[in-house]
Amino acid sequence: MNKIYPDAKAALAGIVADGQTIAVGGFGLCGIPEALIAALRDSGVKGLTAISNNAGVDGFGLGQLLETRQIKKMISSYVGENKEFARQYLAGELELEFTPQGTLAEKLRAGGAGIPAFFTKTGVGTIVADGKEIREFDGEQYVMERALVADVSLVKAWKADKAGNLVFRKTARNFNPNVATAGKVCVVEVEQIVETGEIDPDSVHLPGIFVHRLVLNATPEKRIEQRTVRAG
Repeated sequence: MNKIYPDAKAALAGIVADGQTIAVGGFGLCGIPEALIAALRDSGVKGLTAISNNAGVDGFGLGQLLETRQIKKMISSYVGENKEFARQYLAGELELEFTPQGTLAEKLRAGGAGIPAFFTKTGVGTIVADGKEIREFDGEQYVMERALVADVSLVKAWKADKAGNLVFRKTARNFNPNVATAGKVCVVEVEQIVETGEIDPDSVHLPGIFVHRLVLNATPEKRIEQRTVRAG
């Protein structure tokens, strides 16, 4: 089975549609699938529910899909860098399911593992727990959180072999593996594609069984959200 597609547009062809739930990897702007997000924008699909740790920035990352009004709902933990996100939310134009960061990661991990729900102490006694089941274990209260499963997952990895085995680099490993396993269809953007067998099995972070399509983006922009330099 050939998993390699010539470009991001081809990699999304036939699998994205209006009204889908799309999970997108990345931590801030680190490790986001830049080319796949741009291709999703260009596809014109709308009414999307986007699951992502953050909402990109104005004009980049998921910020592009917010500008084109293709996202109707965000499930995320941090949205502080995106003015258009804030504007749409405050104007009642965008739905938001705010989720603590660790809970979001576990929702995705659980979804990928076939676990429909779990209990956590995070959020107990706050609006995060409103309307959710609360149960006591060993004298402590826990809130039940439902797992997340996406129609399509968009993932960024550093290296893949032709079988789809993946290696992530540093911070880009945050969220991307969980996003990959939580998708019914997983599309991965990578900077390198090597022959099957070239990656040491002990170095594989995510096995190719979870990966359906691969696209090469050898020169991503890798924009920095907030650049801070030392004076002098």
